[in-house]
Amino acid sequence: MSARVDAWIWAVRLTKTRSQAAAACRAGHVKVNGERVKPAQAVKPGDEVRIFHGGRERIVEIKELHTKRVGPPVAVEAYVDNSPPPPPREHAALAAVRDRGAGRPTKRERRELDELRGRRP
Repeated sequence: MSARVDAWIWAVRLTKTRSQAAAACRAGHVKVNGERVKPAQAVKPGDEVRIFHGGRERIVEIKELHTKRVGPPVAVEAYVDNSPPPPPREHAALAAVRDRGAGRPTKRERRELDELRGRRP
């Protein structure tokens, strides 16, 4: 038995919507057994699925196939999660905060914001 990869990702709650799962497949953020796949790619138990979603990579091995969305307790039992732990909150990027009504940032402030966000070349 097999199921579509986008439907399975959505059914076991790795993405919020099926269209997000399909878009991730089309963008190349989903790999099955190390190869990029299209949304209609068939998956079966034992396959390894890697999905980059929400700023982190999830690595899961399929145990059970579902084509309809299931509840969280059932979804967790449908795969083995081999993902690395998420980074601690202290290491998350700092957000620049500007006072409301402060107007547009100056060129100097823009450069400082870009450097803080890691966009500076």
